[in-house]
Amino acid sequence: MLDKVKNILKLIKSVDLEQLEKISKKVDLAEVLGAVSKMDENQLKMAMKMLTGSKKKKDPPPINADFYDISAKLSEEDRALQMKVRSFLETEIKPLVNKYWLRDEFPFEIIPKLRELNVCGYVYEGYGCAGGSSLMDGIIAAEFGRVDPSIATFLGVQSGLAMGSIYMCGSEEQKNEWLPQMQQLNKIGAFGLTEPLVGSATAGGLTTTCKRDGDKWVLNGQKKWIGNSTFSDITIIWARDLDDQQVKGFIVRKENPGFAVEKIKDKMALRIVQNGLITLTDCVVPESDRLPYANSFKDTAKVLQMTRAGVAWMAVGCARGAYENALDYTIKREQFGKPIASFQLIQNHLVEMLSNLTAMQTLVFRLSELQDDDKLKDEHASLAKVFCTLRMRDIVSKAREVMGGNGILLEYNVARFLADAEAIYSYEGTKEINSLIVGRSITGFSAFV
Repeated sequence: MLDKVKNILKLIKSVDLEQLEKISKKVDLAEVLGAVSKMDENQLKMAMKMLTGSKKKKDPPPINADFYDISAKLSEEDRALQMKVRSFLETEIKPLVNKYWLRDEFPFEIIPKLRELNVCGYVYEGYGCAGGSSLMDGIIAAEFGRVDPSIATFLGVQSGLAMGSIYMCGSEEQKNEWLPQMQQLNKIGAFGLTEPLVGSATAGGLTTTCKRDGDKWVLNGQKKWIGNSTFSDITIIWARDLDDQQVKGFIVRKENPGFAVEKIKDKMALRIVQNGLITLTDCVVPESDRLPYANSFKDTAKVLQMTRAGVAWMAVGCARGAYENALDYTIKREQFGKPIASFQLIQNHLVEMLSNLTAMQTLVFRLSELQDDDKLKDEHASLAKVFCTLRMRDIVSKAREVMGGNGILLEYNVARFLADAEAIYSYEGTKEINSLIVGRSITGFSAFV
């Protein structure tokens, strides 16, 4: 009894009687005490949490878009290279891309920095190249895409399409002349396949022609959407031979007579990439600049197979960049007194984005393993391009959605990913063409027109 009296006195001392009187005018204290006395321990805790609002503010978990820890499969050396590339992009590229994207200009000041990073032509053997794996080449492409798809495209054209054409179809003399300089970005390359009236039909319908004249070739026609071409030193031009109707490849130098480039303006995507409309008017190219191992579209397709896998990785990077920016935004952005990341519908969007991104990452990882094992087929690269660009589109759309109106502002980055995704979705073979390549493989029937 004495203990009870002591506890009651202690309770009376701790109670603010004036405050208690105010409360008694609003509620029936006896009724409240009766209800509280019937609560179990958990109910009391929840009631106190609601009454006091004493929520401990905890730090959110780190943003981790590699949800299945795919990077753990990399060697220590490869993981170090991945983080080196990521750090470079975060510090040297990310701060300037919105400005140049808005101005539709290329930041030429980054070329010496890219040279120092030393990842151009990463997958090739010799000629100053690293001779690295296709897997790491893909991871590098994804890291670039994660920060800016335009710079990723610039590197993809230089390292993949232009250097790849020379590496796979060029003579030893051509490789020695161009690849070391291109690897160091002392010479810039472009790749001219698409035409104003010929996009998906390039396999059988090039209108750009070539005709041999002694030890020279004369090229005529136009090429459209050619990235890097407004400032490139050389452009790989694919043309139909008027004599045998086969597609042939040429190294066309910017100073060649009859070669002219006009910049394509008013793009809504990949605005940093400088795309050109090339016009070839009796353009003279010496036989020594013809790619000797490019004698049909099948040879062109070998280059496209390799680079199409790279585009799938780039799509992964674009999607990852959008997801990470959106997740960071939802954690920091508050509405109704709490972060919007705590809302059920927002979390549903984020989980759908992460699910698609994780599926993309695992697919391209296996794709590059096939490539490194020399088992990659056209249909493998095409399926990756179809799936990854479709899912990329969905992810960037949801990223913009969870950010509300701010999602259309460049300062939040996602608007740029949203726009750039449209170009990645279309180039290196549309969804429809790549679907037909896969469809032909799984059914045995060609549905091409």
